[in-house]
Amino acid sequence: MSAEEGSTVRRRRLGAELRRCREAAGLTQEQVSREFEWHAAKVTRIEAARVAVTARDVKDLLALYGVEDREYRESLMQLARSPRERAWWWEYRDIVRAHPFVQLEADASVMHNWEPVAVPGLLQTEAYMRALFSLVYDSQPARADRAVSLRLGRQRRLTGARPLTLFAVMDESVIHRRIGDGTVMTEQLHHLVAMSRLPTVDVRIRPFDAGEHALLGTSMAILEFSGAPDLDVVYIEQYRGTHRFVRQAAEVAQCRDTFARLVTSCLDQRQTVELIERVAGLGGGSRF
Repeated sequence: MSAEEGSTVRRRRLGAELRRCREAAGLTQEQVSREFEWHAAKVTRIEAARVAVTARDVKDLLALYGVEDREYRESLMQLARSPRERAWWWEYRDIVRAHPFVQLEADASVMHNWEPVAVPGLLQTEAYMRALFSLVYDSQPARADRAVSLRLGRQRRLTGARPLTLFAVMDESVIHRRIGDGTVMTEQLHHLVAMSRLPTVDVRIRPFDAGEHALLGTSMAILEFSGAPDLDVVYIEQYRGTHRFVRQAAEVAQCRDTFARLVTSCLDQRQTVELIERVAGLGGGSRF
């Protein structure tokens, strides 16, 4: 998926949101076009992402539809703004490279994430990140610093005004595998417990004795977009960092089924937190 394709995804997302707002207001496409003295097919083309729409047009449409949520209005106008208006992560383009995962994550409303080896990036402490990136960017401390800064920026999605809903599933080996020194790992486990208390974060552990499964050795993130399920996308990363995006509806549905089967063999959230606390030594000595 190219950066240009990522821009198309944003336009489709905007069109779907505008359609939902119009329908909630009880208006037809023809009524909206007449209100603004537009060509009869303009609203249809906007909602189908066949034409670009300005932030001013989005503002006017949302006013007509009676949308009062300021944060939501601003998020839709941001989707309409020119690609030349650089997002916060643009300065990290040498780190994120060509694929638009960070952009998609910034627009998503829900993410289901499976990690077999390491703590999910959105739940990592800075020290844990640095331990990982010191290996990825060996002898390149400046690039490691930038990678850490980018990931910290991404984590703001969990605590912002419109937080991402995160359902994070990890293999049990993740909480036993020491990354960095003992202090780094213990702090990381404490952080997992704290983050699991957020109303929009659900953390689960798949225990050792749950056996084999379809995602052995593979990380997967399912990104969902509120009100526009046809835009949902799956990001799959395999050994040595090879990755691909899945966008076809049938394949996305298959990935959802795979993730759902994985969850059936996980500890529930209470059991997960209890296990992490035991490994972290909360109330006793840490195993690290």
